[in-house]
Amino acid sequence: MSNSKWFKFLQSWGLEFWLPIPLLGIIFWGGSSWTADRVLSNNNSIDYPLQSNTHQSLELHLEVKVISIEAEIHQGENFTEVQVNTADSSLTELRFEFPVIEVNSVEQAIGEKLGLSQEDVIKLVRYRIDY
Repeated sequence: MSNSKWFKFLQSWGLEFWLPIPLLGIIFWGGSSWTADRVLSNNNSIDYPLQSNTHQSLELHLEVKVISIEAEIHQGENFTEVQVNTADSSLTELRFEFPVIEVNSVEQAIGEKLGLSQEDVIKLVRYRIDY
């Protein structure tokens, strides 16, 4: 008879639904900790070591229509900063730094990097000299 009193009391408060939740939480916690322990303690040996080839360089070949080239020669720091403006909608600007400050060397480096002839570079380039 006392069992039915407790059951009616639990029903009136809606506790017959809420009381099993901590038990389910404990079961879930124990199961997940057991699973994590099994996975993390598993010793996966690698039969072959990972190797990296640091001597390989990545080369990217782009074909873009060059609109203008702006070269800023930093004579005090011995490098030239180059900004290339393109007509491509996805790549509108390219920036390069070259370790040269002579005009002919800068034009040659730009031509090699962009795949342009030296005459085309001369037509497109505009220089600014920073002392």
